[in-house]
Amino acid sequence: MNASLSTSLAATGNARSIGDILVANGRLTPEDAKRILERQKQDQVPFGEAAIALHVLTKADIDYALSKQFDYAYLPEADSSLSQDLVAAYKPFSKVSENLRAVRSQLMLRWFNGEPMHKVLAVVSPGKGEGRSFITANLAVVFAQQGQRTLLIDGDLRAKPDAGQHAMFKLGRGAGLSGILADRASLEAAQLVPGMPGLAVLPAGAVPPNPQELLGRASFGQLLMTAVHEFDVILIDTPSGGDYADAEIIAARAGAALLVTRKNRSLVPNAAQMARRLQDGGVHLVGSVLNDA
Repeated sequence: MNASLSTSLAATGNARSIGDILVANGRLTPEDAKRILERQKQDQVPFGEAAIALHVLTKADIDYALSKQFDYAYLPEADSSLSQDLVAAYKPFSKVSENLRAVRSQLMLRWFNGEPMHKVLAVVSPGKGEGRSFITANLAVVFAQQGQRTLLIDGDLRAKPDAGQHAMFKLGRGAGLSGILADRASLEAAQLVPGMPGLAVLPAGAVPPNPQELLGRASFGQLLMTAVHEFDVILIDTPSGGDYADAEIIAARAGAALLVTRKNRSLVPNAAQMARRLQDGGVHLVGSVLNDA
């Protein structure tokens, strides 16, 4: 290995061993690290396997160290800074998170393919309680974990100010989308998510008396044009499509939509009707997600 490459590797967190990371984090003592290394050498097994065999570390400890080695952001379950509904942030190695990453891969192939006008996606559903906000929030997390500069916009101007994405990400008080559309704020109202580098959330803001009129303003399109220059992926949560026309207005602005339905809850005719309305309005229906939670 040449000197310059050695220097480059040493300057990165990836060059640190699992033991070094856990000792620095206080999860492992130097004495126990030495015991593990001796067991690893004796049994010719990976460090993590030796540590678990000695009952010194747990799988969660090893997962944490690996996430640091490979620069993969996630939060320990004891961290209460965000809602536990953000499964991708708290349980990134779960089946649900794996399914979310599969959806992310399909979206990268079908829409987020590098074209300048393919950066915005509305997430819609025909009814309430179908998991639309859950899917949107967790997709935003997995895109950020992949290294994409991600903006999540809460486009549900009908919900209470402390509900929806505001509650999911435990956002502070301040301006939001409604304020921007009323020309009282700017994209700077988006809030960075602690522990999730590359992820920002723009809350819905105060509930206005005229959501549809605000969403129909040119300022919404201007906001999205500004955002596409600063972010790689922009996801927009929407209110129930069966109750309001807001979702269709937002999807038309975005140019594309992902349809979310829920097992044993969503009615097929309602979902089909919404899909037709979106397509008739010129919206590219990228795909659908069946939420079986």
